[in-house]
Amino acid sequence: METRCAWANSSDLMREYHDKEWCVPSNNDQYLFEMLVLEGAQAGLSWSIVLKKREAYRKAFHHFDLKYCANLTEIEMENIRTNTEVVKHLLKIKSVKSNAIAIMEIQREYGSFAKFLWSYVDGKPIISNWQYDSQIPAETDLSKKVSKDLKKRGFKFVGPVTIYSYLQALG
Repeated sequence: METRCAWANSSDLMREYHDKEWCVPSNNDQYLFEMLVLEGAQAGLSWSIVLKKREAYRKAFHHFDLKYCANLTEIEMENIRTNTEVVKHLLKIKSVKSNAIAIMEIQREYGSFAKFLWSYVDGKPIISNWQYDSQIPAETDLSKKVSKDLKKRGFKFVGPVTIYSYLQALG
């Protein structure tokens, strides 16, 4: 039996996420975008709150279709904010559009968002062997570097702490 992180034992939803998704490497740009949106939405909140809203996010953002999200209008974003069960922070909702646009630019440059992200680690997951939760950093040199690059490319809600959590989630 594999060891489950302590944070994953708080609910069935958290356990399922931990056991089936967390730290599982992905090359699927749509999934990578979904996780980036959810990690950005989580800033200042708990992951369990965001996971509970995940289906609402999928519905509101058409399963994280990049073209759909990149073309959202101000009226559509306000409608999502007021009429769906997503986190109501307007700048977080607007970041979905700006991040979709930025990912599409990266896809043109690199062929995929996955190739871009995995280029930071030569395509290989980083395995950390922390014995205690207190050893886990909030951010790393890698998350600072990726965060800085993403911000330079127009991404929003991608600070080094958010990006460290994002990179962990994606293996």
